[in-house]
Amino acid sequence: MSGPGRRWRLLGAVAAVALVAAGCAIPTQTGPQTIGPSHVPFNLLSPVLTTTPTTAPRVTATVPVKVYFLTANNDLQAVARVLAPPAPLTQVLDTLLAGPTTNESSNGTSTAIPDNVVLLSASPDQSNVVTVNFNEAFAQISGTDTELAVAQVVATVAALDGLGTGVIFEINGFRTSVPIASGAQEPGPVYLWQFIPNAP
Repeated sequence: MSGPGRRWRLLGAVAAVALVAAGCAIPTQTGPQTIGPSHVPFNLLSPVLTTTPTTAPRVTATVPVKVYFLTANNDLQAVARVLAPPAPLTQVLDTLLAGPTTNESSNGTSTAIPDNVVLLSASPDQSNVVTVNFNEAFAQISGTDTELAVAQVVATVAALDGLGTGVIFEINGFRTSVPIASGAQEPGPVYLWQFIPNAP
C-alpha cells in the first residue's frame, strides 16, 4: 500500500513509539525537590539511633590505715597500708601481725611480734576500750620484746580508733597483764601515753 494513507500510519506509529519512550525515560530535574511524608520510606522520618553501650571503669574503693612497726632503734614507726573496705580492726591487726614487707625489712623496719601470733578477736566496747584476744604465742614473747609488742598493738589500735583508746589484752580469752614503758605490769586498759609520754 502506498500513498497518503501509508504515510499517516507511519507517522502514527512513530508518534506512539515516541510516547512509549517518553514514558520509560528517567525523569530529570534541575534542583532538589521536597518529598511529601507519604512518599518517604518507613522509619526514615524518625530514624532510630543506635549506640554502643560503654562500661565505666570499675573503681575499687580502699581504706588507708596505719600499723606500727619498729625502727632500727626500736622506736615505734607508723607504716601506711591500704585495705579493702570496711577495714575493721581485726583486719588492721592482722595486717600488723603480717609484719613488714621485704623491702621495709631491708630498710631497717622490724617487729617484736613473732609470725606465729594469731589474733582470735578484737572487740570494742562503749567506753572507748578495745579488748584484743591473742593465741598463746603472744604470751611467749619474752624480755623487752614483750613491751615492744604491746606498744605496737596499742599504737595501731589508737591510730584507728583514736589516741585515747585503751586496750585490754587477753590470751585465749583470759585477761592478762602486760608490761608498759615504766616496766610495771598493767592489767589494762593500756593507753598509748604509757609508752609515749606526749601522747594523749
